[in-house]
Amino acid sequence: MVKLSEEIASLRVDERYEMLRILQEISERVRPHAAEIANDAWIIGHLDLIRAKVRFIQERQAVVPQLSENQEIQLLHVCHPLVKNAVANDVHFGQDLTAIVITGPNTGGKTIMLKTLGLTQVMAQSGLPILADKGSRVGIFEEIFADIGDEQSIEQSLSTFSSHMTNIVDILGKVNQHSLLLLDELGAGTDPQEGAALAMAILEDLRLRQVKTMATTHYPELKAYGIETAFVQNASMEFDTATLRPTYRFMQGVPGRSNAFEIAKRLGLSEVIVGDASQQVDQDNDVNRIIEQLEEQTLESRKRLDNIREVEQENLKMNRALKKLYNELNREKETELNKAREQAAEIVDMALSESDQILKNLHSKSQLKPHEIIEAKAKLKKLAPEKVDLSKNKVLQKAKKKRAPKVGDDIVVLSYGQRGTLTSQLKDGRWEAQVGLIKMTLEEKEFDLVQAQQEKQVKKKQVNVVKRTSGRGPQARLDLRGKRYEEAMNELDAFIDQALLNNMAQVDIIHGIGTGVIREGVTKYLQRNKHVKSFGYASQNAGGSGATIVTFKG
Repeated sequence: MVKLSEEIASLRVDERYEMLRILQEISERVRPHAAEIANDAWIIGHLDLIRAKVRFIQERQAVVPQLSENQEIQLLHVCHPLVKNAVANDVHFGQDLTAIVITGPNTGGKTIMLKTLGLTQVMAQSGLPILADKGSRVGIFEEIFADIGDEQSIEQSLSTFSSHMTNIVDILGKVNQHSLLLLDELGAGTDPQEGAALAMAILEDLRLRQVKTMATTHYPELKAYGIETAFVQNASMEFDTATLRPTYRFMQGVPGRSNAFEIAKRLGLSEVIVGDASQQVDQDNDVNRIIEQLEEQTLESRKRLDNIREVEQENLKMNRALKKLYNELNREKETELNKAREQAAEIVDMALSESDQILKNLHSKSQLKPHEIIEAKAKLKKLAPEKVDLSKNKVLQKAKKKRAPKVGDDIVVLSYGQRGTLTSQLKDGRWEAQVGLIKMTLEEKEFDLVQAQQEKQVKKKQVNVVKRTSGRGPQARLDLRGKRYEEAMNELDAFIDQALLNNMAQVDIIHGIGTGVIREGVTKYLQRNKHVKSFGYASQNAGGSGATIVTFKG
């Protein structure tokens, strides 16, 4: 057994050395990447912190407070972050306010209120969301000091009073106007009269140094200090005398009272005894009545404020619902408009496709000029706007009412604005029409019957189209003098087309001499026109180089 025990001990030593060797080897391998690992660890920790903040906001309905530049603190419905089902309270520590003194009996929630302010301020300055409503603001303090709790020490022979005073002496040597100070049960643990005097003296020193301070005390003498001293405000915690329980509601601006007589009555103490006791403190009765009135006013104000907040929340919910409904209606409207635009675009595409086929037929039958086909296509494409305004789209809104066409009817071809005559109807329902020198095959929707009213509409809508009118013969002369180049070329093109449709053998073009720009343009146009047999300047007595005589092919 001895030998076996020695062997086990030896193996344990070997095991320990082997573990150290393995750890050393791993460390040697990891050491070159130590900086990268440390950086990765920092990044992971930072991401984990961000994730924790987001979860805290979502699960606890926390908010990111606004930052005040003048150390003003305004907390709306703030809760203690570590207390389950904590009561929400409002705290307003204005810019000019230097101290809030919370008075009242013990077990009322004074210390919880003190800790709520301190923890909320620390969380905000640490970049964490706080448990409060939107609109809350916090100040920025260089240091936050606190003396909270009973730190009695047997080893140092320190009493409650000595323990508190040691901390306060240390704090008073460090605070300044950029500090926040939290003092719990200031002046407690000694003679009440002396303790109250010390508490007032400490608060006055802090006030003169403009140190923002929240202090709790059960000394009634500090109520008068809070009322009489500028930039100092009283506060208390609400106590329900009916249930003999604290409500933990913070009442800012209202000093606390002990409620000893009311509590004694409800617990069954003789009214005679309570009456004798109250007579001994008659001098304080007026103050207590004032405090009671202030409490009632504060409760009424709080109820009104809660009602206002409820209405605001309802209005906010309703506003969100209306916005959601408005957005849905807009989306539905846009969807319907897009469908209508797509349908209109399909109609336009079909019209363009049909127009291409018509132009191909014209080109094959009448050898239409290539550049004229391109220009015609461009004009047709202009009929299709980028965005269809359905409210102004007469094609989609108005159906045409007309009588059935028959052979011999005069028509107007919608795509060209030219007049013609129906010569026959094909088996597939299409019509053959004679339009000038050109025979065309048309669907019924591609032409209108000539009527007095429709003729006027066609005349108004035609743009850059040469029209034949009943009372005047074809014009054999075109005067381009005084025209701009682009305008002159457009009129020349339309004039030549009209002359060809009317089977004219010769025309005159008067362009003048001037700078020669229009004359040169006329020459170039006639040179590339396949229907022109010859052209030249007029004789001297007919205008000379200011006019050009054009002869067409037979």
